[in-house]
This record gives sequence, structure tokens and C-alpha cells, in this order.
Amino acid sequence: MPEFTGGAIGGDLLAAVPFGDIVNYITPLTATLFAVALIFTVFAIISRPEKQLDIVFGTDAVYAKEVTPDELKFRRFMAVACGIATLGAMVSGDIFNFTLFVSLIGITIIGIVAAVKNQHVLNAAFQYGIVAMTATVPLFAGAAITLATTGTLSIWELSAGTGVPLIAKLLLLLGVMGEGIAPFYAAKTELFRAPGAPYVILIHVSSLLMFLRVIEILLAV
Repeated sequence: MPEFTGGAIGGDLLAAVPFGDIVNYITPLTATLFAVALIFTVFAIISRPEKQLDIVFGTDAVYAKEVTPDELKFRRFMAVACGIATLGAMVSGDIFNFTLFVSLIGITIIGIVAAVKNQHVLNAAFQYGIVAMTATVPLFAGAAITLATTGTLSIWELSAGTGVPLIAKLLLLLGVMGEGIAPFYAAKTELFRAPGAPYVILIHVSSLLMFLRVIEILLAV
């Protein structure tokens, strides 16, 4: 097994768990990203959704928006699944597994937004879904080109200087950008005043962590 050289980016190696040529590793950077994802996942599990009040302009009328138990269960489940996928993406030592976790994050984000039975919110979920599904093409194409040209998808092996083609790196980055564009659509649903917190927060956090992890990977390989 070659020496790990990705430490210059993420810090000194703290731990490594090899599975064949795939080595899942922990550095100060990935440990920090993992801890942040874990905190917000636990937060999504134990917290309850916000209770919104709409004030009718020009009157004293106030309407309370209720979240049904079924909607609450589904959105919480999707938020927890999103958190678990984010945890996996943070410590994955394999580019293919990383792309799988990133795609799963996109799917769960669609679920978090689409659970709200509101036409404007569903439109935002549909538009993000189109972008996220399209983004899987460059995402997996980047992984496929990496495997075809280097013979491995292990970040550990690739960090030894195998030489990942620039086009593969650009495709991976493009795919993550497509999946990570979710906060723009999440903000769009919030503008329509869909009950979002605390689950929409996980959308923002997972997207930010995805970007930080892919930058670490691209600089390491």
C-alpha cells in the first residue's frame, strides 16, 4: 500500500481502515466535516418542525400552518437519510462511493422539499430534481474516466500521484455543483414560506460539506 500523501490538504493522517485497495481514512479535515454532519443529523432527529404563523396584511387575522404527522415523519426520515449519506461522503476513501453518497444526498434533498404539499414548493422540488438527476451524468462519468485511466478509484492510491485526468476532475466538480445547488431551491421554498426548519438547514449543511470534501479530494488526487 503506497504512502498516504493527501495529508498536505486535510492534515496529518489520524486513522485508516483498509478494504482491499480502498482505504477509508480520517484526517483533521474529514473528522471535522464528519463531526459537523453528525451534529446536524442528531439535531434533525431530536428537533421538531417550526410552527409558522401567517399574518394577513391589513387585518388582524393570523393563520397557523400545521405540519401533519405523516409529513413530519417523512421529512424527518429524509433529513436523517441525508445526514447519513453526508457522513458517508465525508469519510469515503473511494471516488465511486463518494459519488454514490453525493447522489443519495441529492435524492434525499428532493424528498425533504417535495414532502410539502404546496404547488410553489413542489415546483421548486421538481426543478431541483431535474438539475440533480442531470448532474449524476458528469458525476459518474468523472468516476468512470478516473477508473479507466488510472485503474483504481481509491483516493489513497490516487493521492500517490497516479495522475487523474483534468477532465475527470472537472466532471466530478460539475456533478457536485449540480447536486450541491440545492440551497438555492431550498431558499426558494422558504421564500414561499413552506415550513422548513430544521430540515432545510440540513440541505444547506450537506451541500456545503459536499463542496468542501470534493475540493479536498480533487486537491489530493
